[in-house]
Parts: sequence; structure tokens; C-alpha cells
Amino acid sequence: MKRTVKTVITLFTALLIAIPAFAQDANDDIRTINIKGMDNMKFDKTLIEAEPGETIKIVFETVSNMPPQAMSHNIAIVDLGTDTDAFAQASMSARDNEFIAPDYEDQVIFNTPMLGGGESVEMEFTVPETKGDYNFVCTFPGHYMAGMVGVLKVQ
Repeated sequence: MKRTVKTVITLFTALLIAIPAFAQDANDDIRTINIKGMDNMKFDKTLIEAEPGETIKIVFETVSNMPPQAMSHNIAIVDLGTDTDAFAQASMSARDNEFIAPDYEDQVIFNTPMLGGGESVEMEFTVPETKGDYNFVCTFPGHYMAGMVGVLKVQ
């Protein structure tokens, strides 16, 4: 009986040690994409290639010496078929909603909060299953028009 109890305790202890290792291995499979928003109103990375259904982590940082009221950035990835021009135009006036137009919220598949200089955020999301080119933009007023755009290419 003592031997059985010892065996059970040993197996239980081994299991407790192994579970965090398995959990960490699962997180290691998540690819990280680092993107910066700059004072020149550009993203430092304008193409993200991903597989359908892949989980990716976006690490987004705003690099700026300007006050947030003058220079902040976000990333908003819109669904296929979204009129990106209309979305960006409408979002410029949606200050109370992180510059995401409420009429287009159902067409946004991922977005970061608006970040001022020196701020960063890490967020995970699942890439859509449908292959195609998904536009991403900064919706801070004027940034999309200045060329702060990119593509999530799902292939």
C-alpha cells in the first residue's frame, strides 16, 4: 500500500511539473510580429504574411517624440470587401471610440488601441480562414491619407 501511495505521489508530482512545460510549448507556437508606427506616418512593416486560422501576436509600438494629441497610432485590420477609404474617413471623427467608426466595427477583424509615443501593446488574434489580402491602416486623423497602410496576406 505504501508503495502504491508513493507511486501515485511521484506520478502526480511529475504531472504538475510537466503541465507548465506543455503550456509554454503551446505558446511558443504563436508567431510574433513586431510593428512600429512612426512620426513620418508610416508603419515600419507593411506586409504580414500568415496562414488561414493561424494565431499571431502583434507587438505594436508608437515611436514618437510628439504629444499624443498630435501623433498617435493604431492598427486596424479590416475584413475582405471593406471600403478601406470610407472606413478610414469615417473613423477619423470617432475619437470617443478609439478612432474606429461605429458603423464599421463589424468589419474590423483586429485593432489595437490608439497609442502615443513610447507606448506599446501586445495582442493575439486568429487570422481569418479565408485567403486574401486584408488591409490594415492607422485611423488617427490624416494618417491613412498620408500612406499609413499595410496588408495582411493570408495564403
